[in-house]
Amino acid sequence: MAAGLAHIGTAGTWLPGVRRRWFPGLAGQGSPGHVALTFDDGPDPASTPYFLDVLDTLGVRATFFVLGENVVRHPTLARELVLRGHEAAVHGWTHSRPWRPAPRRDAEEVRRAADAVGRATGSAPRWYRPPYGILTSGRWAAARRAGLRTVLWTAWGEDWRRDATPESVRTTAAAGLRGGGTLLLHDTDHASAAGSWRATLGALPDIVADCRAAGLTVGSLGEHGLTEGGTPCPARVLRAGPVRG
Repeated sequence: MAAGLAHIGTAGTWLPGVRRRWFPGLAGQGSPGHVALTFDDGPDPASTPYFLDVLDTLGVRATFFVLGENVVRHPTLARELVLRGHEAAVHGWTHSRPWRPAPRRDAEEVRRAADAVGRATGSAPRWYRPPYGILTSGRWAAARRAGLRTVLWTAWGEDWRRDATPESVRTTAAAGLRGGGTLLLHDTDHASAAGSWRATLGALPDIVADCRAAGLTVGSLGEHGLTEGGTPCPARVLRAGPVRG
């Protein structure tokens, strides 16, 4: 019982209010004039290339949290992602929910995923985000052992939903996004409703335009001004105004 509570206790950081208040560094709070744009679950040859093309047109670089199983299936696409100026980060090996403690499994899967990203892209990954944002003690320790920093998010677009539209993704993202925030989106429907990525793709130009209209730059986590290591950033320094459409 105690082991189970220790295992799942850190997963309370999944709650946006908890991590924004008490763990701003984990939430992805960075420079107040910047927004970090992140995508989960790829790479996917059916959808990711469209995102790369739109990001090129917008002049924006992003961080893609990729799954190891997808990287080994599509190593050329993973490498192209980095060659086009984006960051490839670790999202785990599969998109699983780890309710039972399994530290060896966690360590092995995170390490395998990090190794796969490094082999495919030629660059060692820097960041880790667990599937569903469920940061158990085992996953936290696994990321540390692999030399990865865990970053969750401060805002999302709820773009995994079957009823998602470009308008709903844009509105939901704007409701939670502030200067210094990290936005979670998806470049694939690998673990989402079929075809839901099209809503995200349609919303992307307007989301970037909204940020820029608010005086915010948009880029990757590497450009986001996160503090080094695991020390949280002071929330009072990083709080900034809302994004307005």
